[in-house]
Amino acid sequence: MKTKIIQSLLVLSLYSFTNQSFSTELSFSQAKVKLTGLYKNTGLKTFYCNCDIQWQEKLGVPIRTICGYKPRKSHTKNGSINQRATRIEWEHVFPAYWFGNQLQCWKDGGRKNCRKDKDFRAMEGDMHNLYPAIGELNADRSNYRFGMIEGEPRIYGECDFEVDFKNRVAEPRPEIRGDIARIYFYMSDKYNLRLSKQQEQLLKVWNNQDPVDDIERLRNAKIASIQGNSNPFIDPP
Repeated sequence: MKTKIIQSLLVLSLYSFTNQSFSTELSFSQAKVKLTGLYKNTGLKTFYCNCDIQWQEKLGVPIRTICGYKPRKSHTKNGSINQRATRIEWEHVFPAYWFGNQLQCWKDGGRKNCRKDKDFRAMEGDMHNLYPAIGELNADRSNYRFGMIEGEPRIYGECDFEVDFKNRVAEPRPEIRGDIARIYFYMSDKYNLRLSKQQEQLLKVWNNQDPVDDIERLRNAKIASIQGNSNPFIDPP
């Protein structure tokens, strides 16, 4: 399966190294459209639970039976089906709140006000920071920091993703911890965003424990061919 994924991505990425001198800033909406095209028919899975995705035009549906994901809340308070547990959403791994909150526009009027700000729009639509996630996990992770949770309570079936709502911490599976670290380093470096010393130390450990793999490199190359820049923490210049 992994070989098939790599071969599929390689076809999509053949031209990615030919010209990276341009730069294209995308809105969040535009970035989601581009990423949907990238993920279709490649075999790439959801970020947090590693579920296969069935694409229906722009709508992504996680195939839960294969990956073992079970919703924490299958129904809402009014008894209807929790739709966010049945669909794919595009997650800002480095939360929009974290980068927006460092701008004056956010302090003046929140995310809606920041959509008028060029710097915020560039960060919000940066494809290197956007990954497909099951909507419920996107909601539960919220803007919580990543970290280690003692005991690892499993509340999403077999999906190795834990959330400590009291302390506002989310713990991802080991296979993507390095990916997360390199996303954070990229966002911090490109947009001059602050990381706490504690967060930076943890991310350095994760970066070493989970090195870059071929799928991460190929995804990075494809995004570079669309957006015009690479994540240098994945593919050093």
